[in-house]
Amino acid sequence: MTAETSTLDFTIVPNPSPFPEEDRLKAFEALGFGTLFSDHMAVVQWSADRGWHSAMIKARAPFLIDPASAVLHYGQEIFEGMKAYRDASGRAVLFRPDENAKRFNESARRMAMPEIPEELFLAAIEQLVKVDARWIPQGEGSLYLRPFMFANEAFLGVRPSREYIFCVIASPVGPYFKGGEKAVSIYVSEHYTRAAIGGTGAAKCGGNYAGSLAAQAEAAEHQCDQVVFLDAAERKWIEELGGMNVFFVFEDGSITTSPLGTILPGITRKSLIALARQDGIKVSETPYSFEEWKRDAQSGQLKEAFACGTAAVVAGIGSFKFKDGALQIGDGQTGPVTRKLREQLVGIQRGRQPDPHGWVQVLEGI
Repeated sequence: MTAETSTLDFTIVPNPSPFPEEDRLKAFEALGFGTLFSDHMAVVQWSADRGWHSAMIKARAPFLIDPASAVLHYGQEIFEGMKAYRDASGRAVLFRPDENAKRFNESARRMAMPEIPEELFLAAIEQLVKVDARWIPQGEGSLYLRPFMFANEAFLGVRPSREYIFCVIASPVGPYFKGGEKAVSIYVSEHYTRAAIGGTGAAKCGGNYAGSLAAQAEAAEHQCDQVVFLDAAERKWIEELGGMNVFFVFEDGSITTSPLGTILPGITRKSLIALARQDGIKVSETPYSFEEWKRDAQSGQLKEAFACGTAAVVAGIGSFKFKDGALQIGDGQTGPVTRKLREQLVGIQRGRQPDPHGWVQVLEGI
């Protein structure tokens, strides 16, 4: 059978050996993050001579790629992260999927890859969720969606590939941090940097995350949950965590977060800024230095800090460590501003609160 879009028809080939229902429900009871996957995947191909073609929903399976495939040698790869939920009425919904489609193409442009029509990106998401709707957990769980694209032409030579594969896979997930709402600890990396002006920091490409892993391991050695990076030019300004944006809440009620440019333009970040401003909170997208952070934590001027992203949503930061010491933020717990913003955001996503911005997209018939 086929599912039509304005650009391509998706051929849907059901998985002949779907995950047994009893095993699937049992696996749901022990959900972690990104270790269990649904039955199907969406795949669309691109080539220089044909453009986008061969759109399919088919059984999730390994790719057969040539050892000279361009992604293995030159790293042309991008991805997105988003979730499908069950709202308070039991409907399947997405949160701001159009923003994911736009950011995906921004990443594609930076990595010299072909842009995918937004309606085709969204159709791939919707068709996969429709086919694998039974994989959306009830309650507070969600179906994490991973759209990605990689260069698949077999050649050795430094130039953009002439062939690409776009794919979407799905993974039912529980909480990102095992401690739930418990405030996390972070380590300030003063040796490694994540991105520089003119680099790929604003693109969601695999290389950015690969480059963060040594620093994340350093954080783990210091018994911290996450790493936070300083800017590459001056080693002075707070940028973002290994996979999340960061916010600071001050005694006067204002909030500061790093400006865009070398950090990922997070969709959760953008949404929280809008919610905070809607509540009358002054939000500044301005540089905040490591020295200011230490000073404000010591004086009590800094009351809260939190990290945010699609996977973790919002996580309070209780303390931070660095080469010469460690400091607590406020009382070391998730603060009231952090908690309120998280409740507002999750409430909108789950249909428990009004959605005045029109952020939630209902997937009809699922």
